[in-house]
Amino acid sequence: MVGIILAGGAGTRLYPATFSVSKQLLPVYDKPLIYYPLSTLMLAGIREILIISTPSSIDQFKTLLHNGDHLGLKIEYMVQVKPKGLADAFILGEKFIKDRNVTLILGDNLFFGNGLKNLLKKTISKCNTNNTNHIFASYVRDPERFGVVDFSDDFKINSIEEKPKNPKSNYAVVGLYVYINNVVEIAKKIKPSARGEIEITSINNHFLNENKLELSILNRGIAWLDTGNAKALMNATSFVGNYQIRTNLMISNIEEIAFLEKYISYKQLENFLKDKPKNDYYEYLRNLLIGNRWLKKNTF
Repeated sequence: MVGIILAGGAGTRLYPATFSVSKQLLPVYDKPLIYYPLSTLMLAGIREILIISTPSSIDQFKTLLHNGDHLGLKIEYMVQVKPKGLADAFILGEKFIKDRNVTLILGDNLFFGNGLKNLLKKTISKCNTNNTNHIFASYVRDPERFGVVDFSDDFKINSIEEKPKNPKSNYAVVGLYVYINNVVEIAKKIKPSARGEIEITSINNHFLNENKLELSILNRGIAWLDTGNAKALMNATSFVGNYQIRTNLMISNIEEIAFLEKYISYKQLENFLKDKPKNDYYEYLRNLLIGNRWLKKNTF
């Protein structure tokens, strides 16, 4: 399983904050927004990741994350010259995906909570074992703003509609998708919608018609935040800040996740921190090392 982070778009709903910088590089409390979807893929056990962004932003992501070696990852980059819809990510990423299954996450989506890691790994295991595709949904008050899934009591999907005027449910399809490999060929055959985009909903409906699409509901212990506008970005910052201040734990600290998931060793993290400033983010990691000195002789 490989992962794709779609970090493109003009970010017009966040202008003028995004006039000269990608919205996925804007801060959510103490870290760039892209750290949050990246951490989700890392928790899922995905270590080969493609980041797709605009011509003007791609070098900024490379400067921030490099090739991922310091995180025990392999990160590649791809330019999306013009926004053509979410499903365009699979066409652009065809050479990266090769013959593997793929998880797509949107670069402005934040997931956090108890049980998230287990849900992700369980879903990916089912995809790899049963050759099925998976979408996730969360309850919202304003479903007309999203792709909406209607389902039965046993969570069998009845329909998926993109931003319907009369939603059949209050469950929005979130920006996280797990697909089998032939999603690439399906994406190539999808006709652009009225707005000229290759819609992810068309991909989902294709698999639904083949009875190869399964649904997972994010339970009350898992938060999903879409940070696409100023109010949502502020809410996400408040959520992360309040949690970290009250618990003294960090959300989506990618170096911590790499260390705890054993993607990197004690020595690698120690070397990474040598030239880093003494601020709250890096002091948190230094304290993590102090609390895990017994691991120093271990190699991962």
